[in-house]
Amino acid sequence: MAYIPVLILLGLGLVVGGAVLVLTHLIGTGIPNKKKNLPFECGVPGMGDARHRISVRFYLVAILFLLFDVEAIFFFPWAVVFKKYLAINSFILLEMFFFVAILLVGYFYVLRKRALDWD
Repeated sequence: MAYIPVLILLGLGLVVGGAVLVLTHLIGTGIPNKKKNLPFECGVPGMGDARHRISVRFYLVAILFLLFDVEAIFFFPWAVVFKKYLAINSFILLEMFFFVAILLVGYFYVLRKRALDWD
């Protein structure tokens, strides 16, 4: 009985999503032309074929961004409980210093390997 509202919401979502798809197909004008069918990304016209080689540095910077971005998410819960529990236990502050030290070691490693340099 507790799951009935969830099932109702799921059903409503499916109905609305299906209705949007059906109405778009029925009402929309699907007049294809050569310009509409071209691949488009970031305002840059396509060049070459799909097997165009991209430098591995692009992927490396993207992965490093995700890594440091996800680790930065851990600062928010700490900041929420920091003021409340710091007076009781300063171990929380030492833990965060240790966490930041690990992040800095990783960051300096990345800088030393010149992973963020664009040649």
